[in-house]
Amino acid sequence: MPERIVPGPVSGLKDNCEAVCIHTKKIYDSCRDKDCIEDLRFYPTAAGQDILNRAQTVKGGKAELLYTYINVEPVVFNRGFYTVDMRFFYRVTLNAYCSCPRPIEVEGLCVFDKRVILFGSEGNAKIFSSKLRIDALDRQMLEQSNMPVAVVEAVDPIVLDAKLVECCESRCCDCDICEIPACVCQCFGCELTMGDDYRRAFITLGQFSIIRLERDSQLLMPVFDYCLPDKDCSCGGCCGANEDPCELFQNINFPVEEFFPPNSLNSPCDYEGTKHYCSCCH
Repeated sequence: MPERIVPGPVSGLKDNCEAVCIHTKKIYDSCRDKDCIEDLRFYPTAAGQDILNRAQTVKGGKAELLYTYINVEPVVFNRGFYTVDMRFFYRVTLNAYCSCPRPIEVEGLCVFDKRVILFGSEGNAKIFSSKLRIDALDRQMLEQSNMPVAVVEAVDPIVLDAKLVECCESRCCDCDICEIPACVCQCFGCELTMGDDYRRAFITLGQFSIIRLERDSQLLMPVFDYCLPDKDCSCGGCCGANEDPCELFQNINFPVEEFFPPNSLNSPCDYEGTKHYCSCCH
């Protein structure tokens, strides 16, 4: 394809192939990380703290990433670079062993702070946009800052280790949380405690994450054709009175791969087509 600098038809290819200008998010910088977070303090619920005080030992259970707070600030000594401060909030479930051999699940909160520096370029333009708002005046939105947008992608962490310590033992990361977002507190059945009664729990998590900085940009892209769906969702006449649902079910192949996962995702699966079945017959 010859190099182009303006939108328009692309010669030498199909008639409907052209270069168009689109508005999208452009990634200026990104990084991936594999954090092993050691001695992360565990903030149990009130009921969980009573169990920890009686427990002889704890073992790792499971962890769920609830929310990530993200803040972007420019680096004053290096133009075009920005610090991305993140705070990860986890709901962690530990297995506490008391007198009986069967463990008791203890639920609580863990918090992890992380900072990276990425390149996000510079922009001094003031951004305005008109957008319809229901039950409000159709006026321009307020001026937006021209800062890059940080996006964090992360999976639920792995609980690698858990331990109990006495409250009298001092630890370098043993600090109380100043503020917990309301949306995080609502994920727990009861109020969280700081774990100051008798014992505290500390865990080690393994966290995979990808962080990137994006900006709104206008890009010139090749377009080969309009994207039209090729699947028919007209139910194939299933809405008629003569369609027998049992007969239709008999024509569906047994979903072997649903019971025995394939070695490759490229394997065909007839069962996948049944997910698009328009069930409008009753």
